[in-house]
Amino acid sequence: MNIADVTTYVVANPPPHHGGAYFVFLKLTTDDGVEGFGEVYGVPFHPHRVTQLIEDVVERYILGWDPFRIESMWRIVYSSGFTQHPDLSLVGVLSGIEIACWDIIGKALDQPIYNLLGGQVHERLRSYTYLYPAPDSETQDFLSVADAFGDAKIGPERAAHYVEQGFTAVKFDPVMPMSAFDPRQLSMEALENAEVVTRNIRDAVGSKADLLIGTHGQMTTSSAIRLAKRLEPFDPLWFEEPVPPENKKEMGRVASSTSIPIATGERLATKYEFAELFDRQGASIIQPALGRVGGILEAKKIAGMAEAHYVEIAPHLYCGPIEAAANIQIGTCSPNFLIQESIETFGGFHAEILKEPLQWEDGYIIPPTKPGLGVELDEEVAAKHPYEGPIFIEVEDRPIFP
Repeated sequence: MNIADVTTYVVANPPPHHGGAYFVFLKLTTDDGVEGFGEVYGVPFHPHRVTQLIEDVVERYILGWDPFRIESMWRIVYSSGFTQHPDLSLVGVLSGIEIACWDIIGKALDQPIYNLLGGQVHERLRSYTYLYPAPDSETQDFLSVADAFGDAKIGPERAAHYVEQGFTAVKFDPVMPMSAFDPRQLSMEALENAEVVTRNIRDAVGSKADLLIGTHGQMTTSSAIRLAKRLEPFDPLWFEEPVPPENKKEMGRVASSTSIPIATGERLATKYEFAELFDRQGASIIQPALGRVGGILEAKKIAGMAEAHYVEIAPHLYCGPIEAAANIQIGTCSPNFLIQESIETFGGFHAEILKEPLQWEDGYIIPPTKPGLGVELDEEVAAKHPYEGPIFIEVEDRPIFP
């Protein structure tokens, strides 16, 4: 069995665009007709350029390759161009290809992937969601989600709504927006608003749900510590990316200065970046995004490293359901799994783009039992939703001053 073909899709995610404006999927097909699907997350180029990168890597290294030889394939692609460095672009492409290979392996062996990586540990996986605007909200783009995050009235209302659905954890960023010029020192007004929003959300959900402070590296170390002191009385489960992920020493300084567990990892790639994070004692919860971190086997290695440091895993998701399915496979077989991000209850387009939707019940994801990833991309739906827009920009292109 060898890889014989690749097909790529850039799929427009219809309004309200939860999970991003588009998804980048790929399909690998073997010479005996077995198909495997993958997804690439967060490569910082236009998505149609990303599909060209996928095709380039597949043509040079993957066509004719045995998909069972994951380790060798990973090392060869990772070393492409004499790099051997956690480059989010190349490793993102590699992640999607690797996920598709695992999907093929599972189907060839008639086993879910988690059975090939130690077996099922968890029968269901606790999940959380962001506080997205209500469906009748006038604005639904990513940056307008800040209206739900940072509004002292809207945020609590949306949190209560999700808890009524069954969620036992909700995430919000009370210091939006984020800027290309971050980190910054938050103003007194911003600090006070974040405290009020968090207090009101805690009051709205009581002890029925954990609060996840989902910041995006906006703060300097000193500013993050100041904010943490204000939020400690509300006992959040985590404080996410308080500082940018590029400086793991400073992440460790924040971690040592607060009782709130620090979470990070969505912008880290490969075991090497996570090893430095652990050495710096920078987080007690890690959030690998499997469409960026290096794929399924790399994520399993990182989860094992984390386990030895008593660090829990909480796979990150802000893209499509193929990465979500890969996250589920890792969560299911990892003893140190804590919680997993879902896009609300995986309804809407996240269900429509699959032949059978991911299963979500009362705040938990039910791992699939079918072979491979356990889900199939509906290629007819994908073909009907081509993306023709610009690259998805999520950050302000100006400094944000107090």
